[in-house]
Amino acid sequence: MRRREGDLEETLTLSINVSDYADSSEISNLSLSFYLSFYLSLSILLSHSLSFSFSLSLSLYISVSISLNIHLFLSFFLSFYLSIYLSIYLSIYLRLFIICLSVDLSIYLILFIYLSIYLSIYLSMSIIYLSMSIIYLILFIYLSLFVSIYLSISLSLSFFSLFLSIFLSLSLYLTFFLSLSLSLNISLYLSLSFSLSLSIYLSIYLSIYLSIYHHSLFVSI
Repeated sequence: MRRREGDLEETLTLSINVSDYADSSEISNLSLSFYLSFYLSLSILLSHSLSFSFSLSLSLYISVSISLNIHLFLSFFLSFYLSIYLSIYLSIYLRLFIICLSVDLSIYLILFIYLSIYLSIYLSMSIIYLSMSIIYLILFIYLSLFVSIYLSISLSLSFFSLFLSIFLSLSLYLTFFLSLSLSLNISLYLSLSFSLSLSIYLSIYLSIYLSIYHHSLFVSI
């Protein structure tokens, strides 16, 4: 009888430890997704605020430059809150089904939000400034998305954010070079390329750092 009571106490202790470990891992995943969305949004907002002064110093059409940068700023400011709320909601929703939300999934969701916002902004700009480059925008941005999804399935998910950032940057740079011959406003092109380069490089470095941090965290656990 005492042996059965001891086995029961050991089983209860083990189940409590497992549940505590699951709760701590979910909390760490949620906090990492929050910090990731914060740093990515901060980097993009910083790059566009720098491009605001850069485009003002070069642009001949100051009103166009101001309206464009205000549009970009508001879009990414809204995407900052949207990405945080989406990652928190999915963490809570998936927890109900006893599925742990991985950091790679939150990286994919946040970058997909940025990709859709980039697409909406550049498509709206194409109608006004670069009307002939809309085909290139649709082709290369969606092509980069499909390639990144294929890489996430075939390769290790820990490097998915890096591959997504690289293909996104390559596709957007290619789009810019193709649309340069069609654009009449060179200063607009320079300001956008300057802004894009900063945001892409910052997002790549932050995704690499957070991937290494995420890997070392769970190895230590």
